[in-house]
Amino acid sequence: MAIFGSIYKRVISWAKHRHASYYLSATSFAESSFFPVPVDVLLAPMVLAQREKAWWYASLATLTSVAGAVFGYYIGLFLFDQVAQPIIEFYHFQEKFIYVQQLFNKYGIWIIFIAGFSPIPYKIFTITAGVAGMPLLPFILTSLVARGARFFLVAGLLYAGGEKIDAVLEKRVEQIGWATVVIIVLAITIYQFIN
Repeated sequence: MAIFGSIYKRVISWAKHRHASYYLSATSFAESSFFPVPVDVLLAPMVLAQREKAWWYASLATLTSVAGAVFGYYIGLFLFDQVAQPIIEFYHFQEKFIYVQQLFNKYGIWIIFIAGFSPIPYKIFTITAGVAGMPLLPFILTSLVARGARFFLVAGLLYAGGEKIDAVLEKRVEQIGWATVVIIVLAITIYQFIN
């Protein structure tokens, strides 16, 4: 069944859309506070579609992600019971939330650097930072460095690889897509087995 090729072409067409920057901004903001889809899913095809805008897209993703992180921080600080708890329960992140709280207790502000590259959704870290009452300015500066490093790395790799990466993706998108599905299913199965 060939489904990933059409999805890839659709995402590339979205990346070329005149409002693509707005979509990236909204996704980046939301991903840091309440939305589960990683920014890279949109950032990567946007850089491939318009390589000359790679650094603009990385900057935009970084700034809007940090704005979303501040929003998530305030959700944790002021609206935990009303907003944060339902978000955590909706995505079944209760165990991840407890784990991240333990990381905050152990590593403090330094955990934000790790969170920028962690597979644990960034919103868990931003909400937990608010719950923990982490000082806001260090939180913002650390988020800026961590998220910027991630998005500029993605943009830089895709900018450098450009047409070669695009050609490989177009040729192998089905195999990559199905391999990703298998890896996700295995990861979920192993995670459930361990816990």
